[in-house]
Amino acid sequence: MTPVPGEVDLLVVGAGPTGLFAAYYAGFRGMSVAVVDALPEPGGQVTAMYPEKMIYDVAGFPEVRGRDLVDALVRQAAQYDPVYLLGRHAEKLSEVEDGLLVDIGERESVRAGAVLVTAGIGEFTPRPLPAADDWLGRGVVHFIPELGAHSGQDVVVVGGGDSAFDWALALHPVARSVTLVHRRARFRAHAGLVAKVQDLGVPLITDAEVAEIRGDDAGPHEVELALGGDRRQILPAQAVVAALGFTADLGPIESWGLELEKRTIRVDSTMRTNRERVYAAGDVAAYPGKVKLIATGFGEAATAVNNIAVALNPEAHLFPGHSSNMG
Repeated sequence: MTPVPGEVDLLVVGAGPTGLFAAYYAGFRGMSVAVVDALPEPGGQVTAMYPEKMIYDVAGFPEVRGRDLVDALVRQAAQYDPVYLLGRHAEKLSEVEDGLLVDIGERESVRAGAVLVTAGIGEFTPRPLPAADDWLGRGVVHFIPELGAHSGQDVVVVGGGDSAFDWALALHPVARSVTLVHRRARFRAHAGLVAKVQDLGVPLITDAEVAEIRGDDAGPHEVELALGGDRRQILPAQAVVAALGFTADLGPIESWGLELEKRTIRVDSTMRTNRERVYAAGDVAAYPGKVKLIATGFGEAATAVNNIAVALNPEAHLFPGHSSNMG
């Protein structure tokens, strides 16, 4: 594991896109930075949940693959050498002289001048597919780290939200067949996304649930669907993607004495929380009119870092000038 630095100017809690951009921008502002995240690699939800999906709402990119965006953010931050404390949880927050102390487990702690929480939706747990309990990890997955692993397979995607349709789109050119199954007649996914999948000819089976998955030690062979009444339908399947959403909570951060609102942290226009020198940005931050986009998180990270710079050094300028003027 990476050694824990004794003290940094800024501790970023969460290594998703917003946290990675904050690490870059804080370095640009001359701060020393550490980034802590419970996941074993940077990227947050993007890396854990949809590294192979295309993202369409990041300025300057007509489309960008999730893992490529994360790689670019890591390279951008690397010029300022942030310290990554991965596979560790930000647990207890306490105030010390001239700063904050955050316990990160294993009797280790980080002393920081300020803390920026960029924890996204917090710690997330995928919703289970009841019929798939015995197959999880050996043919049944919640997320797809590598699309190529499903080359030539028959894949059944279960779910009716954006993630289910995103996976159907991503798998269509790779898998032998893709079928999407949803227990209701209506989908939660964006209508445009549903239309794209329909235009590809992907079968959409509604009012149906997975009753049983059958196979052998090598993995699943087929899925049996219950269609209502006594009707059944058998689909060939060597893989099942259970895209049923997830539950999430902020974990230990909920005990930090922050003003919370439905698993988010209330902030003001500077991204400051109700606690001195504790800020939040990205999906975890809440204020009137908030729109949860990666692009929004980038702007909030810059706003937070600039205000943190002044909090740490009252003589610093809030606006540091444009980065294009540097070098």
